[in-house]
Amino acid sequence: MRKSLAVRAPDGPEPAPGSSLADHFGSKVFGLPYETPFLGLDLTTVTEAYEHLRLALPRGTEIKFAMKCNADGRLLQKVKDLGGGFVVASYGELAVLRDLEIAASAADAAEVLFSNPVKRPDDVSHAFAAGLDRFAFDSEREAEKLAELAPGSRVYVRLKTRAAQSAVPSEGKFGVPADHAARLMLYAASLGLVPYGITFHVGSQMTEATAWETAIAEAAAVMRALADNEVRIQMLNMGGGFPVQYDGTAVPSMAAIGKSIGRAIGQLPYPVRTVVEPGRFLAAPAGVMVASVIGVAERDGARWVHLDAGAFNGFMESLETSNTLRYPVTDSRGQGSTRTTHLTGPSCDSQDTIMFGVELSHDLDVGDTVAIWQTGAYTLVYAAEAFNGISAPSAYLLDRAV
Repeated sequence: MRKSLAVRAPDGPEPAPGSSLADHFGSKVFGLPYETPFLGLDLTTVTEAYEHLRLALPRGTEIKFAMKCNADGRLLQKVKDLGGGFVVASYGELAVLRDLEIAASAADAAEVLFSNPVKRPDDVSHAFAAGLDRFAFDSEREAEKLAELAPGSRVYVRLKTRAAQSAVPSEGKFGVPADHAARLMLYAASLGLVPYGITFHVGSQMTEATAWETAIAEAAAVMRALADNEVRIQMLNMGGGFPVQYDGTAVPSMAAIGKSIGRAIGQLPYPVRTVVEPGRFLAAPAGVMVASVIGVAERDGARWVHLDAGAFNGFMESLETSNTLRYPVTDSRGQGSTRTTHLTGPSCDSQDTIMFGVELSHDLDVGDTVAIWQTGAYTLVYAAEAFNGISAPSAYLLDRAV
């Protein structure tokens, strides 16, 4: 006889948007009639997070969802219904929006940003033909590619940001210093491109509230340098990185981040259109991954619980963060009496571990189920279809009325 689940509710993006997903669903997720592993998505939570972000940011800031973190069509439609836009990293992502009729027309596609600074040539051609004409870049060669394949398009340069406390740093692969950014924009103009804007990304799951303020100050320096050459930009794209609350992680409030951004925007040399590209902040709190226990083992004095979901079919961020990302976890036994457990995946790969040192019910056994919360972002999009022959989880909408 299983005990009823005493849920320790994980926090949402902040208390302000409303109760957490676990508060609403708790042990109900263990009774859902779906084959595990599966991801449950709650669109009401997406709405709460979206509104919280909108109100915290400076008035008029456009919200464009980074669909690389979750490309579920129902979630994308919800973002559109809320008034949000989209940012893509490939033509494949734009094709998804077209298939969903979210970006069916050329005018719709023109509202989408292509923020991958280095793009496959065919992706540029196809996106431009579909009506998308705003592209990020961070090199002379990319500017030349855009001038050839998307002539006259609007371009925004990717600015390098200073190192800060981020769970998944974004720097190194992309971005250039302010002086180089200004030169690139002038070079793009000489090729017939429109020097449209500046973008940066402070790093995913950023835990320093002032990180955006620092980056905006760098963008202001680029704007002044361009103004000296009679070039004025129209857009400042401040990227994503807005953090959510996982276990054991102190994150700044969205209110604090919004105030910091507002201060920095007030110091720009002239007004511009402001944009953000949230992904995790909107999607992560809306998801719960439910997995079954397929094995329990004692090894060197430690208990290992094997699930039918792991790093290669939903939890790639565990590998990206060296298992430091601490998802809140509950289980179907109720966790009345717990034991420290290593939570690992189903593949035959020794790297396939989600978290070490998780407190789970001491009598958790094969056939029981585990709920891993805050998993609506960077889970299914990373899942391999058949690594070790193990399928990716399916996604289902959660019904708050149940």
